[in-house]
Amino acid sequence: MPTKIHPLLDRLWLGLLLATPIVLWLLPADLFDSEDGAILCPSRLIFDVECFGCGMTRAVMHMHHLEFSDAIFFNYGVVAIYPALVILWTHWTILALRSTGWLPAKAEKGGNA
Repeated sequence: MPTKIHPLLDRLWLGLLLATPIVLWLLPADLFDSEDGAILCPSRLIFDVECFGCGMTRAVMHMHHLEFSDAIFFNYGVVAIYPALVILWTHWTILALRSTGWLPAKAEKGGNA
């Protein structure tokens, strides 16, 4: 069973979790598509070689906006990463809801015999 942190922090974490997909939907899908931006990938900066993660931010943003062909164009790994992110977000949200008391705690297995 997760330990309770401060109740205000639990609510702030839940608010952040709930706001994140909404904010990403409100932002344009091509927000990160600019090629004239700064290169942040160490692999590209040092060796001028793209790594397996290059383009993943753009791919996830397009996948979030249901632009599947654009998402796969930027990084085909988004087919596995995006569902994993959704599952992780759902898990964290359920834990945060339980931590704030807005969702009942999970029943313990076994019971008293």
